[in-house]
Amino acid sequence: MKIALLFSGQGMQYADMLPWMNPAHPLLLQMQEQLHVPDWRAAMRDSSWASTNAHAQVVLTACALAAWQQLQEQVPALQSSSQSLAAVAGYSIGELAAACVAGVLSASDTVKLAGQRAALMDQAGAGQDSSMLAVSGVSIRTIEQWCQVQGAALAIRNGPDSAVCAGPRDKLAALEKFAQEQGARCTPLAVNIASHTHWMSSAAQAFQEQLNQSELAVPNVPWPTNAGVWVHNAATAAQALSAQIMQTMQWDSCMEQIEERQPNVVLEIGPGRSLATMWNQRYSEIPARSVDEFQTLDGLQRWLSRWAG
Repeated sequence: MKIALLFSGQGMQYADMLPWMNPAHPLLLQMQEQLHVPDWRAAMRDSSWASTNAHAQVVLTACALAAWQQLQEQVPALQSSSQSLAAVAGYSIGELAAACVAGVLSASDTVKLAGQRAALMDQAGAGQDSSMLAVSGVSIRTIEQWCQVQGAALAIRNGPDSAVCAGPRDKLAALEKFAQEQGARCTPLAVNIASHTHWMSSAAQAFQEQLNQSELAVPNVPWPTNAGVWVHNAATAAQALSAQIMQTMQWDSCMEQIEERQPNVVLEIGPGRSLATMWNQRYSEIPARSVDEFQTLDGLQRWLSRWAG
């Protein structure tokens, strides 16, 4: 069975996500030490703490990798995954976990880098009153034109009629009002920085310097990147992971490249099911589920067994 993995982005994290994870997993213990909390689930019950960039990015990265390692150990259908992974991709911060699973980074280093990435993005956004806004129901070209007129930026391309915009909060408020008047659907996101835009250029440059000092390897699994960079060595891996901080994320292209590889199933690793939903809306012939939907790993195993042929 060929499996594709999608690693969730920021915004859906909550205290009871991935309930079957082993609380004593080494990556979760590393994460707690890194964030100076004795119990990450208890900390997540404070919505302010949970939504803070410096906390959320580390929690999501550590949980994604701990969850994947546990799935490999306990779900028989995934135990030969090194030979059966069709591709991996990650949404925004999820791309760090995807790169790790592709063999580019060690898991421990990846969790540390998540903290460094968040800190650099917070520094770049200091003093700016910024946010992000999801817009859908009109063409991506139209959304991009609206961004240009209103002084915002196109941050994420999700599909032919769906995107995320970012920029100063007042500019996004004007964009939201205008877009709704034109019949578009708008959803403000609980994010306080203009991710994946030129406002994050200093963070991208500094993060690339951090990555250049890390031990990166060539991926051993196909990894469509958010920035559209073809990764063939350590230098291009660093470029891909840093460029996506300041460039429009091409999630629509990531999904297209995965679909071309015709996996039997797609698994979203992380909280919520936004990526699985997005996939099912576009490629309904290839089933996708989020591992967060399952209360037990037995349930996940039974679902995977239906598609093992």
